[in-house]
Amino acid sequence: MEQRAYGMIRVGPFEWEVPQTGQMNVPVRIYADERLLETIERDNAVQQAINVAYLPGIVRASYAMPDTHWGYGFPIGGVAAFDAEKGGIVSPGGIGFDINCGVRLIRTGLAEKQVRSRIQELVNALFEQVPCGVGSSKAIASPSDQELRRICVEGAAWAVRNGFGRADDLERTEALGTMPGADPDAITKKAFMRGRPQVGTLGSGNHFLEVDVVREVFDEQAAEAFGISKGLVAVQIHCGSRGFGHQTCTDYLQTMQDALRKYRIEVPDKQLACAPLESPEGKRYLAAMACAANYAWANRQTIFALATRAFESVFGGDRDSLGMQQVYDVCHNIAKFEEHAVGDERRILCVHRKGATRAFPPGHPETPAPYRAVGQPVLIPGDMGRASYLLVGTQKAMATTWGSTCHGAGRLMSRHSAIRQAKGRSIKKELQERGVFVRYEAHETLAEEMPEAYKDVEAVVSVMHEAGITRKVARLEPIGVIKG
Repeated sequence: MEQRAYGMIRVGPFEWEVPQTGQMNVPVRIYADERLLETIERDNAVQQAINVAYLPGIVRASYAMPDTHWGYGFPIGGVAAFDAEKGGIVSPGGIGFDINCGVRLIRTGLAEKQVRSRIQELVNALFEQVPCGVGSSKAIASPSDQELRRICVEGAAWAVRNGFGRADDLERTEALGTMPGADPDAITKKAFMRGRPQVGTLGSGNHFLEVDVVREVFDEQAAEAFGISKGLVAVQIHCGSRGFGHQTCTDYLQTMQDALRKYRIEVPDKQLACAPLESPEGKRYLAAMACAANYAWANRQTIFALATRAFESVFGGDRDSLGMQQVYDVCHNIAKFEEHAVGDERRILCVHRKGATRAFPPGHPETPAPYRAVGQPVLIPGDMGRASYLLVGTQKAMATTWGSTCHGAGRLMSRHSAIRQAKGRSIKKELQERGVFVRYEAHETLAEEMPEAYKDVEAVVSVMHEAGITRKVARLEPIGVIKG
């Protein structure tokens, strides 16, 4: 039996296990091929996944996806489920600072030839319509306190009600774009202050708005259900809850440190600070997290409407004549109560997905009705120079990973390392030579996000495809990118 660092053993063609030892409550399961595993072993992510296995109430395993890398407390690319009735906890480190960071995919009826000839004009129009960096939105300059509270409760529905999109967008959004249980009273004044000018803004870092071409289709049935076909242009939006979510996470980290002492919870890393799900601290954090999740859905919904305006200004017509329809919106930094099979029982679990995407199978009641025969769309952005993928969830994912898969390529270099590597280079020119036109707010962001800073999304997606967790539906290549 092959053995590696941390006592890791191979338990499947693309699956590795760190056995349960000492005070670990469950083993660690890692999905990777040999090459990806080498990058994971060089990172601190394996130790972080082991640390997660010590948490109270964790069920079955602490999971790490092939895009996993070091994060705050939990590894990014980590999945862990906690029993809602038998001592489970909630940990902000298992959700992350950018609560409900996620991806939205919109297909158009435009062919590559129509768009590529005007890509510079289109990207400039998108850059004008969608605020990047830390700037405020032109569309929603400064919502009142009352409106912010409504955003916290209504999510994407608030944006639709205010003219940013339409009802069928909600039907193609995880949780219909509104997470229940939100309580604006659980949000601090500082979080509201930070969030006020940022509704409808893209942000910076790894967030982006991208114009893609569907280059290859692998699953014709699923692609047809999703309205995707080879050669059509699509749009991806990747962002989250902005400063609102970041501040909400920050506010509750101290609360959770206090909870460790109050409930006498021992953790191997203070960044795993947590509280029992049924405790006042746990319930209040979950109510605040739901507010931030709804803020993020309102944000992506608004950006979709702003992007539509840019397409209309360049190509004429309206959303319908341009064939613009939302395929799906899915989050990848969240904790949600879900029913899963645990042995012979059906149990309610609080599933933490941090840098991990929900991947529900055909027939699941939370899979949108138009897609129920094929499964839930899964959106996996890569990097701005190579490719992204549209996948679909499977029954095996439900049985083995709590209906979860990877969320992207995953960082290979730190931001500082990427900046050093990019010194003396023109990343913009290199992207243009690949046929990608890019607009950005800061040169430093472009260096941080250069393609080589990320793992190869082809390898990451292939691991999950070969393992049967998700199936490949389509490959998308970028032709235009907006960065903060």
